[in-house]
Amino acid sequence: QVQLVESGGGSVQAGGSLRLSCAASGRTFSNYAMGWFRQAPGTEREFVVLSRWSGGVTYYADSVKGRFTISKDSANNTVYLQMNSLKPEDTATYYCATREGSSIVFRAGAMDYWGKGTLVTVSS
Repeated sequence: QVQLVESGGGSVQAGGSLRLSCAASGRTFSNYAMGWFRQAPGTEREFVVLSRWSGGVTYYADSVKGRFTISKDSANNTVYLQMNSLKPEDTATYYCATREGSSIVFRAGAMDYWGKGTLVTVSS
């Protein structure tokens, strides 16, 4: 069974940085699509970044491109999201997710496994 546990959220001022972690069990990341989504209050869950390391493919939402970076530590089966130059509009609960299969699908509904999320709050 795949389990994902996020950590690293918190409160930060605009322009600051945070690094989120997603510890996975029951799955190694290399051959599956996985990444991060986020959801602000009153909005739908949206794609932030998706990656499939076996194919060297990574996609970022335009809103975070150049500021956020996804990476992995294969030895610890952990995926990271480094978030720099944070903005108030980045405030949301961030979720780690993966799916059965390697294809990249940007819809939250296409993901099969989710963590419980970690809250990021960016103040102006």
